[in-house]
Amino acid sequence: MLKSLSIRNIALIDRADLEFCGGLNVLSGETGAGKSVILDSIDFVLGAKADKSMIRFGQTECSVRAEFTADDGIGDLLSELDIEPDETLVLSRKFGIDGKGSAKVNGCTVSATMLKRITSRLVDVHGQSEHFFLLKESNQLRLLDRIAGVDGEKARVNELLFARKEILKNLSLLGGDEGERSRRLDILRFQIEEIERAALKEGEEEKLLSLREKYRNAEKILSGLNTARECLEADGGATDAANSALRSLRSIARYGDYAGVCERLENALSELSDLASEVEGLAEELEIDEGELERVENRIDEIRALKKKYGGSVEEISQFLVRAKEERDLLESSGAMYETLSAKLKETDALLYRACVTLTDARKKAATEWTARVVEELKTLNIASARFEVEFDGYTEEDVPRATSEGLGGVRFLFSANAGEPLKELGKIISGGEMSRFMLAIKAQLSSVNGIGTYIFDEIDAGIGGKTAKVVAEKFAKIAKTTQIIAVSHLAQIAAAADRQFLIEKTEAGEKTYTRVHELDEEARRLELARLLSGDTDELALRHADLLLEEARKK
Repeated sequence: MLKSLSIRNIALIDRADLEFCGGLNVLSGETGAGKSVILDSIDFVLGAKADKSMIRFGQTECSVRAEFTADDGIGDLLSELDIEPDETLVLSRKFGIDGKGSAKVNGCTVSATMLKRITSRLVDVHGQSEHFFLLKESNQLRLLDRIAGVDGEKARVNELLFARKEILKNLSLLGGDEGERSRRLDILRFQIEEIERAALKEGEEEKLLSLREKYRNAEKILSGLNTARECLEADGGATDAANSALRSLRSIARYGDYAGVCERLENALSELSDLASEVEGLAEELEIDEGELERVENRIDEIRALKKKYGGSVEEISQFLVRAKEERDLLESSGAMYETLSAKLKETDALLYRACVTLTDARKKAATEWTARVVEELKTLNIASARFEVEFDGYTEEDVPRATSEGLGGVRFLFSANAGEPLKELGKIISGGEMSRFMLAIKAQLSSVNGIGTYIFDEIDAGIGGKTAKVVAEKFAKIAKTTQIIAVSHLAQIAAAADRQFLIEKTEAGEKTYTRVHELDEEARRLELARLLSGDTDELALRHADLLLEEARKK
């Protein structure tokens, strides 16, 4: 439950500190005094979207701090979010004029999503224009399951779903039914044959690319070899020049020690002769074969096509080939195993269907009893012709593949307030007064099962009065025995039933306007009830207020 609320610099509130009790807390005040600001502040700290306009004029930042009593259920969620659980849960949120803000839970910074996950377990807010917890279809089935107590039935459904998933997984490894297996085998055999026929070798592509480059430049290479050969062997070329040099050295050999130079030149001349012969041989060997070039081009294309289909390298293609052979061998021998698994799947589907039917039957039984109780509540709220039903989607055994952890078939809550009018989905109910009473009846029947510790009602009493107002006050009191209520109300009957009452009023000081919040003592409550009854605090109104308070205390 919400223990305390501290508000700073929101709208006309510069500072407000409220201490709530565990029962019925009522906020009252003149129209425009700022009651909605209190609820806006609660929405803000619960994770609602922030807006710069909410910051008090002249201030740079607003903040709200809320302190809750944490129950066991919220502790598991906090641990999941790496937040240390404690007996007290402290939420704090700030928002600046620069558009930047922060939120913390027990001192740990949290994201908006994390904050909303936590607060959705703490507070349920309802106003004239808002749908709250049970109005959302996504929550209706979950609520019904809590009422029905079907944890065992859902556990059985989940057990069979897991078994079914494992069977399907094993079947997929076998390639599906006979037709699918046959098609898969054809593909595998083609892939295996294609890779084996290619007979790829490591490094082959690099060699082919080099050879292709050589063939593409054959004319240029031949021209270079011929030029080199002429430079070496032609008249006046390198060989002739070396021979002339050698003859000259030999002619002077007797005049000095020139034998070493002659020997070196003889070796060079021999090397030049060998080079000339080798260059000539290379030129003679080089042949421009267009057919060979085409073969190289085709082989490169083949290798690249295989790499594109089966892997980026020869090694990866080889690994693909190994896997393909293993899968082929498995599929070729999987016929008997497939039949066994198919029979097991059929049996599991039948069990799952029966488990879903059992779950639905339990839900239907609980829904019948629960909706009847809600209708009785509505009759006491002066909706004598009210009808409330839970509609279940139909399904057959053929729908088993669509089963989820929630079973098969969805549900939706349907309501009609008037005789002769058709049942409608909750989201399509128009009358605010009927909606208010319907929600109150639902809350009276759900307060012990939905796990929410605090209900906030924003003028849920709008559009009602007289005898109905008295009954609404009694319903509030009934719910408040197990669930904390914070309600904004203009009805004296509801205010009189409060365990704690707050007055919200607007004042002016120093050319500034402020909204102030006061907890009322007994005498102040008499005056506020009198104002709510007649707009005045005359003797008659005060006597009427005393009667309301006395009646409320008796009940």
